Amino acid sequence: MSATDFQDAAMNLELQIETDASGLPPREDFVAWTETALEGETRRGLVIRIVDEAESRQLNREYRGRDKPTNVLSFPFEVPSGVPNEHLGDLVICAHVVAKEAQQQHKPLAHHWAHMVVHGVLHLRGYDHMQEHEAEIMESRERQLLAALSVPDPYRETA
Repeated sequence: MSATDFQDAAMNLELQIETDASGLPPREDFVAWTETALEGETRRGLVIRIVDEAESRQLNREYRGRDKPTNVLSFPFEVPSGVPNEHLGDLVICAHVVAKEAQQQHKPLAHHWAHMVVHGVLHLRGYDHMQEHEAEIMESRERQLLAALSVPDPYRETA
């Protein structure tokens, strides 16, 4: 396993690679996906941490009570009232789960990565999908943002 940190000063994105998975998207893609999902809020900072299944499983168990790895976890930063801060939060994305899901869903791997980043950033921005109405709003926003990236509707059934 190798750890690689990449800081994009223009929009305050830190990319941490904590997995030996192959086929990861280039840093420029993470920047483009994040910029699109932030919709002009590029002064906001965030961390995207790419992990293996063990770390994803441990975090998913600890924070969500689910004992299995998951595709993306979002950790919004909760700043105390009155404290100025531009850090939006952290995303933890499991490379192996993303690759497996893309294969199972017959989607290009880069498209699924884009979806996971956009989905996670929208969570950091306050979107949710726990209620049906919330899910409709969030999924609609995801479709619009992904279309701007030339990524087809991720919720469309594929063969």
